[in-house]
Amino acid sequence: MCLGIPGQLVTLDGTNPHLAVAEVSGVRRTVNIGLLEDERLQPGDWVLIHVGFAMSKIDEKEAERALAGLRLMGRAYEDELESMKASLEGS
Repeated sequence: MCLGIPGQLVTLDGTNPHLAVAEVSGVRRTVNIGLLEDERLQPGDWVLIHVGFAMSKIDEKEAERALAGLRLMGRAYEDELESMKASLEGS
């Protein structure tokens, strides 16, 4: 199962404007923010991430609600976090 997961942008890539580092529940990974180039994203902004792409900018309250809902899903949420961690190890 693939989920859209809220992540907070930590840094923007200075050499590639389509990349940023986002943190999701303590896990940091590089994500593609190219689909949101009109949003003027900055560190601290929240985005909804799906398969490594930031799909939309969301506010902090929306991120908190989404994360709470994902935690209620239990195993599916944990599986998605494990998938993110595994993709970092394979990089």
